[in-house]
Amino acid sequence: MKILWTDGSAIPNPGKGGYAVLENGQPVALGCEEDSTNIRMEGTALIKAMEYAGDEGCEIHTDSEFWVKVLTEWAEGWETRGWRKRRGEIANLDLVKKVWELYNKYNVKLVWVRGHVGTEMNELADEWANKAREGAKV
Repeated sequence: MKILWTDGSAIPNPGKGGYAVLENGQPVALGCEEDSTNIRMEGTALIKAMEYAGDEGCEIHTDSEFWVKVLTEWAEGWETRGWRKRRGEIANLDLVKKVWELYNKYNVKLVWVRGHVGTEMNELADEWANKAREGAKV
């Protein structure tokens, strides 16, 4: 099972975004979008991590409490209700559906870590997400 660290950023938010997936301290997936948000980039990083790990499975460390809750608390109910929340629309539904599909397809363990408190790999993932926003590639 692969151990991966992910992060995403957009500056300003919304604005130009970047994401990073790291394994053993090295980027294995980087990318950017001209017009994005932090949430979209965090979700995209999770997608790229799951696609990278594939059938081998992965443990993903992320500081996105939102995406952890999407996958562990909310998505199943949204899917049951035809991809609707009790109140209002689901933002970023395209990403939500893709993340949910991959989460259910592969053996994925999510580990939430508090962001920006000095956790070495989380800080490194953040640095690479910002480099990706500026055009860095793997």
